[in-house]
Amino acid sequence: MTLLSVVATSLALLFASGVASLLLYRSPRFATAVASAGAVIGCVMGLAASVYALVSGAPEEIVRAAWHLPVGEFHVGVDALSIFFLLCIYVVSGLSALYAVGYMGSYRERNLALPAFFFNLLIVSMIVVVVARDAVLFLMAWEIMTMASYFLVTFEDQRDEVRRAGFTYLIASHVSVVFVFVLFAFLSHETGGASFDFGGFAQHQSWPHAVGATALVLALIGFGTKAGFWPMHIWLPDAHPAAPSHVSALMSGVMIKMGIYGILRTLTFLGPPPIWWGGLVVAIGAVSGIIGVIYALAQHDLKRLLAYHSIENIGIIALGIGVGLIGQAFRNPALAFAGYAGALLHVLNHGLFKGLLFHCAGSVLHATGTRDIDKLGGLYRHMKLTGTTFLIGAVAICGLPPLNGFVSEWLIYYGAFRSGFTLSGAGAIAAVVALTALSLIGGLAVACFVKVFGVVFLGAPRSPEAEHAHGAPLSMRLATVAGAAACIAIGFWPQGAVRIVAEPAKLLVGQEATAGDLATAVGPIALVAAILAGLTLTLALLRWSLLRGREIRTTPTWGCGYPATTPRMQYTAASFASPLLEPFAMLLRRRVHQDGPSGYFPSHAHHDLHYDDLAGERILLPLTRKIVAALGRMRIIQHGHINIYLAYILLTFVVLLAWQLARLRG
Repeated sequence: MTLLSVVATSLALLFASGVASLLLYRSPRFATAVASAGAVIGCVMGLAASVYALVSGAPEEIVRAAWHLPVGEFHVGVDALSIFFLLCIYVVSGLSALYAVGYMGSYRERNLALPAFFFNLLIVSMIVVVVARDAVLFLMAWEIMTMASYFLVTFEDQRDEVRRAGFTYLIASHVSVVFVFVLFAFLSHETGGASFDFGGFAQHQSWPHAVGATALVLALIGFGTKAGFWPMHIWLPDAHPAAPSHVSALMSGVMIKMGIYGILRTLTFLGPPPIWWGGLVVAIGAVSGIIGVIYALAQHDLKRLLAYHSIENIGIIALGIGVGLIGQAFRNPALAFAGYAGALLHVLNHGLFKGLLFHCAGSVLHATGTRDIDKLGGLYRHMKLTGTTFLIGAVAICGLPPLNGFVSEWLIYYGAFRSGFTLSGAGAIAAVVALTALSLIGGLAVACFVKVFGVVFLGAPRSPEAEHAHGAPLSMRLATVAGAAACIAIGFWPQGAVRIVAEPAKLLVGQEATAGDLATAVGPIALVAAILAGLTLTLALLRWSLLRGREIRTTPTWGCGYPATTPRMQYTAASFASPLLEPFAMLLRRRVHQDGPSGYFPSHAHHDLHYDDLAGERILLPLTRKIVAALGRMRIIQHGHINIYLAYILLTFVVLLAWQLARLRG
């Protein structure tokens, strides 16, 4: 059975179970269960086939068929790059579908058939995006992906902020697709205008410099908007918190990676890159990563904080792609292979640990009804499994050993170090920028998740909701445990992870490259992981033996001599982050809401600190609203009278006829 036949079977199962959920709309519980069961089974099938194909080096598969559309053709296929992204889609989608069974149970008063259908449709569309080999089919799947995710983002459309988030997402997505359409139209024109076939694009490896540069810029804007590159990220911090948590995990874990796939697929069309391409992508990655983690550190909303970390990690992936481009430009396959392998592995790793963190955040929301970090606290006593798996995800996203985030970031470090020592001029400068950015991002990420875990799970409850928190349903716990296990497995077996990304990395390098050097480079990681695990276990056993048989007493925290301590006297998210954000004040706009104490015996005082996203909330979003308002004035041409519409059509025909006659005379 070929991989494409397995993919087709999984698509049929996903779509059929989604349609079946619509027929069960009168029973929300069964609608969600049927759609999720079909998604889990389909994803397990596709995941097994994808892993086997990557490890065994299965050959490329192509299927062509005629259709009745005037342009393009039905042309699908899989190569190493497609198979790798299929693996990412299947693993994150399967975990999110399993999580949805328990999570959506709290929305029994709503129609759950539609979100179940659109969830499966989103998975189907992403799969078609990565197997499409024709630009028309690609754009059709891309648009379905956008609309399915829009309806999922606006699931709770009774809330004003959800409707605003959905509108912003819809605008950004269609700006993205315009640039992607122009990219494919431009490439088609440059190849003679006869076809939109990806194979035809890839055959023209000797593009003029201006053509390649134009295509790269169009790809970075169009696909980069979907991926969340700064400053095209404006939709992401609003859409992820607005969506249900399993949808947030799917969108952050794999949907935004469709933008990364689009950029990498475009690079396979363009041939050997000049050095400035790598420098540009490194710069985009450094800015996106640093600004993303700074704004994440400033957040009070748990899911919004995780959304900004998606921007940060997309920046890390861009750093890896930039290192790969630099290696190609200097005709050094080993450097290029290290950069691309690190970027690809971080695509998978980010999907795993970000899906895990969004699932844990959804469990917190399910248990307490709030995403406000400053209203939480002390949750570990009630939610030990969620707290433990969140801690695993936090360590992974910070790029710390012995978990998977460290492996992919180490590969990017390895490529950047080798670039800095072996290259000169622009290549060395770009490598230094990548190393500096990675180091700064990692340090700030650690500070951010120390804040989050400490304020949310440790200390005393800050609200009645946190005081009476409860555990998550079984399916939610299973999904988080499976995600945490995957993060641990890659950290302890990095050689296996390198085997998974070896074939797609070779495809991107375009020159002879082997995974031998990288396997050697990641070899010590497994030893380090084993040592750290052994030390942790030893300390745990030592603590247990020292405390065994002793009475453990709990006493109040010392309050500097103040006898009436309350949970409000703990560190808040803002008080923890403020000193760390001071060096970046020029990138932040601080807003203070304060209601100070008054009178001799004040009964109330309030101080709240917020940071605005300058590029998004203060520049791009207001500009977008003004443009939309200006375009709205064009509704005047919609009179509703058929004779006026016929006049429009006649006028259009006259203009086109005059233009064609002018061309014939010329």
